[in-house]
Amino acid sequence: MGPDAQPNAKPAVSRRRVLRWLLGFSVISTAAMVVTPMVGFIVPPKSTAAGSGGKVPAGKVADLPLGKGKVVPMGSKPVILVSTEQGIVAHSAICTHLGCIVAFDDLSGMIVCPCHDGRFNPATGAVVSGPPPAPLPHVTVSVEGDDIFLVPG
Repeated sequence: MGPDAQPNAKPAVSRRRVLRWLLGFSVISTAAMVVTPMVGFIVPPKSTAAGSGGKVPAGKVADLPLGKGKVVPMGSKPVILVSTEQGIVAHSAICTHLGCIVAFDDLSGMIVCPCHDGRFNPATGAVVSGPPPAPLPHVTVSVEGDDIFLVPG
């Protein structure tokens, strides 16, 4: 032993060991990046309140004047709310023709599909004109005080 050598000193980490550790880490992280999206695709996400049967808040009565309408979300699906003489009604906002999102046209006072000019009755959701083969499905509305709720199902 030389004068600078210490008898119980641990040897320094070798370059080979560091490179093996880096290679192992990169293989594991690459595998995780490949597997994580696959697992996310296979395992469905938890559903929102729209699937659980609970009421979904849709706005305030004061925000929806008579003769007006607006599209609101109900979970992951759009719903169109319309304030009519009979009260507030709601229909699915997905056109029964090709699945476009409908809107309320203030000038005509009708629900209109912008894709192929399908028109629906705002009170009943029935087809008035255009190519849609069926009326818009009805969505149950619950008005409690000044709050509007949608009831899925």
